[in-house]
Amino acid sequence: MTELSPAATEAHRAIEAIWRIESARLIAGLARVVGDIGTAEELAQDALVAALEQWPISGVPEKPGAWLMGTARHHAIDLLRRRQTLQRKHEEIGRDIQQAQEDTGPASAIDGDGGDDLLGLIFMACHPVLSKDARVALTLRVLGGLTTEEIARGFLTPVSTIAQRIVRAKRTLTEAHARFEVPDGAERAARLPSVLEVIYLIFNEGYSATAGEDLVRPALCEEALRLGRILAELIPTEAEVHGLVALMEIQVSRLRSRVGPSGEPVLLLDQDRAHWDRLLISRGLTALERAEGLAGAMGPYALQAAIAACHARAATAAETDWPRIVALYDAVAQLAPSPVVELNRAVAVGMAFGPAAGLDLVDALVQEPALKAYHLLPAVRGELLRKLGRSEEARAEFERAASLTQNVVERKLLLRRAAECTAERMAG
Repeated sequence: MTELSPAATEAHRAIEAIWRIESARLIAGLARVVGDIGTAEELAQDALVAALEQWPISGVPEKPGAWLMGTARHHAIDLLRRRQTLQRKHEEIGRDIQQAQEDTGPASAIDGDGGDDLLGLIFMACHPVLSKDARVALTLRVLGGLTTEEIARGFLTPVSTIAQRIVRAKRTLTEAHARFEVPDGAERAARLPSVLEVIYLIFNEGYSATAGEDLVRPALCEEALRLGRILAELIPTEAEVHGLVALMEIQVSRLRSRVGPSGEPVLLLDQDRAHWDRLLISRGLTALERAEGLAGAMGPYALQAAIAACHARAATAAETDWPRIVALYDAVAQLAPSPVVELNRAVAVGMAFGPAAGLDLVDALVQEPALKAYHLLPAVRGELLRKLGRSEEARAEFERAASLTQNVVERKLLLRRAAECTAERMAG
C-alpha cells in the first residue's frame, strides 16, 4: 500500500471532517432534485470520491460544501443523460439546475438554509413504510453520515445485515413511491412519532447497550442528540421534539457517571452527582421549558424529560421527589401505556412508598408476555426483595436477570448482586 504524504493525509482528514458535517445536507439537496435517497447518496458518494482524488493535489477549496454540491450536480446531469427512459425528467431537472446556477451560483444549495431539504430527508428516512430496524440504519447512514461498518459496530450487528437493511430500505421507498417532501398539518403530526422513535431508539442503544462488552456507546448517544437538536431547530413549534431533546440532554449528562473505573455499571442512586455535566443539564432544562411553554398537554417524551429533571434537580439521591416522579409516570402510562412504563412506575412507587408497595406492582407484571425475556423485570424484583430482607428469593431473581441479559457488563453486576444476597443470607 502506498503511504500518503503529510499533505495528502491532512487533506483526507479534512475531507472526513467536512463529509461528516456536510453529507446530510448534500444528500438532502440532491434527494430533493432527483426524488430518490439511493440515487442521491450515490451522487454524493461520487462527489466524495472526486474530492479524495483532487483535494490532496489542489488543496481544500474555500467553500468545500459548495464544491461537493456543484460536483454532485454535474454527476446528476450525466446520470440523467444516460437514462434514456427519464429523458423528459432530465430536461426538467437540467433546466432547474441550470437556472439555480445562473440565479444564485453553485454555492446556493449547500450554503443556504437547507432546512426544508434536511427536514424532508429526515421524514423520508424515517418513513413508516420501513421497519424500525431499516429506519434506524437508513437514518444513521444518510443523516449521520456513518459508514455501514460504523453502524454495524454500534449495534453489534453483522456488516452484511446492516448493508442489506439499507439496500432494502431504499428499494422499499422507491417501490412505495415515497416522495421527498416536508409533510404539513395532520400528515406531519402522524409521521413525527416515527421520526422521534427512530432518534430515541438510536439514543437508547448508546445509553444502555443491549449486548456486547460495553455498557454504553457514547457515539450513538451523541449522534441521536445531534439529530434531535437539528429537528428542534427545523420544527421549533413541536413540543414533543423539545421534550425528546430535553430527555436526551439530561440523560447524557450522567453518561460518564454510569460507568466506574473498571467499567462496572454505577446505578443512578449511587452516582457521584458532582460528575454530572451541568451544562447539558442546563440545556435539557431549557428544552423542557420550551416544551412546557408550547400549547397543548405534555407528551410522553416531555413527561419522561420531566422525570429526568427531578433527578437532575436533586442535589443528592435522598432529595429526589419520588412522589412527583410517580405522578409523572401515571401521566406517561395514560398517554403511552406499556409494561415497561409500568415497571418503571413500580420502581418509583417502591422508592416513594416503600419496597412492599413496589413489589406488589412488579408481581402483577410477572406474567406479562412482553416482559418474559426482559432482564430488568427480575432485576427490579430482586432489588425490592433484597430491601425486604428476602435474600434467597432476591438471589434467584438476580441470577435469572443475569441469564437474560446479553450485555456482559450488566451480567457481571447482576451476578455480583446475587453473590451479595448469598452472603447476607449466610450472615443472617
